[in-house]
Amino acid sequence: MTLESDHDLLAELQPRVEQLLNRHLRQAKEWIPSFLVPWSRGEDYPDDYEWSPEEARLTKVARSALFVNVLTEDNLPYYFRDIERMFGRDGAWGEWVRRWTAEEGRHGQVIHDYLAVTRAIDPVDLERSRMAQVQQGQVPEPPNALEGMAYVAIQELATRISHFNTGKHLDDPAGKAIMRRVAFDENLHFLFYRDALLAALEIDPSGAVMAIEKQVVNFAMPGVGIANFEEHARVIANAGIYDLAVHHEQILKPVLIRDLGLLEVPNLSGEAEKAREELAEYITRVERIGARITERRAAREEREAERQ
Repeated sequence: MTLESDHDLLAELQPRVEQLLNRHLRQAKEWIPSFLVPWSRGEDYPDDYEWSPEEARLTKVARSALFVNVLTEDNLPYYFRDIERMFGRDGAWGEWVRRWTAEEGRHGQVIHDYLAVTRAIDPVDLERSRMAQVQQGQVPEPPNALEGMAYVAIQELATRISHFNTGKHLDDPAGKAIMRRVAFDENLHFLFYRDALLAALEIDPSGAVMAIEKQVVNFAMPGVGIANFEEHARVIANAGIYDLAVHHEQILKPVLIRDLGLLEVPNLSGEAEKAREELAEYITRVERIGARITERRAAREEREAERQ
């Protein structure tokens, strides 16, 4: 059940959410996961089968990114639980929650099928990791609707970026097509949540600014809890698929500053003004760290090129 304190806000947002849902349904395109999977590359597993990295024909970077991406998608039951808890099951909110869940279900399905057919990842390790991940059910749990909207807006865009950039590291047309297709969906999900958050910002600017500050400053990618997540995250960051430089340039600056206009929101309470100042300082700090990361990566790539 939604929090009693959120009822008025969610009810006031209902007409706008209905508009956003209808826009989403117009823009979304039906696609069939089975049509994207290269089934002809599959074969039976012998009884004594043991996976080898050479079988994957993918780089370590691509394997780590796919591993994290698909296990993140596997936590869908817990994400459904949380967004229904935050936004409710009735009206346009409920219709959106169920539509979002149906679309997200395809993402895990198509990536799993692709990995099984291509043997890009050790199937035994992947299944054991999936079981462990889903059994623990570790996902971020925003405490209220405003913080929930702030989190999912950031998270959906971060997921879109991660999927799309993963596709760039796949030397396989089928894999690239799958990741582009999934990224397209994630972008539509981001646009829904971003515009719902923008509407909430107009209704309750102080509450929204404080919610955004809390979720941005404490944001963690949803893959936290995956087996060996830190190691995989380091590989992904070093490759530039997703790191603080990407986070600043493709999320913080364009969404918070440009789209939401957080630095210009008028008539904030004293507490919200303080939260905005802290948010601005955080964005500046991430920009500095991201610049150093980009410089180090460029220097590392230059050294590697010289050795070849």
